[in-house]
Amino acid sequence: MKDGLLMKISLRVVPFLVGWLSRLWFATCKVRVHGSEHRLNTLDNNKQVIVTFWHYSLLGAFQLLKNYNGVTLVSSSKDGDYIARLVENFGFSTIRGSRNNNGVQALKDLIRVARRGENTALVADGSQGPARVLQPGSILLSSRTGVPILPVAWGASKYVTIPSWDRTAFPKPFSTVDFVYGEPLLVPSGIKGEALEEYRLLLETRLNTLYEEMWGKHNIHEH
Repeated sequence: MKDGLLMKISLRVVPFLVGWLSRLWFATCKVRVHGSEHRLNTLDNNKQVIVTFWHYSLLGAFQLLKNYNGVTLVSSSKDGDYIARLVENFGFSTIRGSRNNNGVQALKDLIRVARRGENTALVADGSQGPARVLQPGSILLSSRTGVPILPVAWGASKYVTIPSWDRTAFPKPFSTVDFVYGEPLLVPSGIKGEALEEYRLLLETRLNTLYEEMWGKHNIHEH
């Protein structure tokens, strides 16, 4: 019972503190936005999108996109409990699921949400990786709904990382952050097999190109 109470307190306190620190740190950063035309042609023009990004950039992505409402898929693991609370603190709704737990149902739920006209978001390399290797979820979601994928990435002049599989990154206070909106990708309806793999590789390449461009602005090619 004691452990359960500590878990409940931790779930309330930790995401709040991380969200508060994130807002504080980003407020001190100089943020340079690239590819604004892709945001202007979609989010700012009330056109629906599926936002996708690598797992390392999760905190920065939600911080920089906090003015846009949407629904995102979060792992159903215990670690995902904290991420879900954090994401909700930034104003997003969540659906829980992963490759090993309710993943298919979670994707179906996202499809229903997208068909209602809401923006959605997916971590491109999933909750378990490998890092910067695209999982097919966003491709399938676009193919089933006719909604384009908007890839985003960011890099920073100074940063810290968590020693995790994805090396989750946080910009240091007073650093320069470069954030980019990539060209939207619309996946044809009903693709499968080789066509699905072709689009998976295409989006993976685009995201990695954005990643390399943003970190390359600071002469950092692997954060």
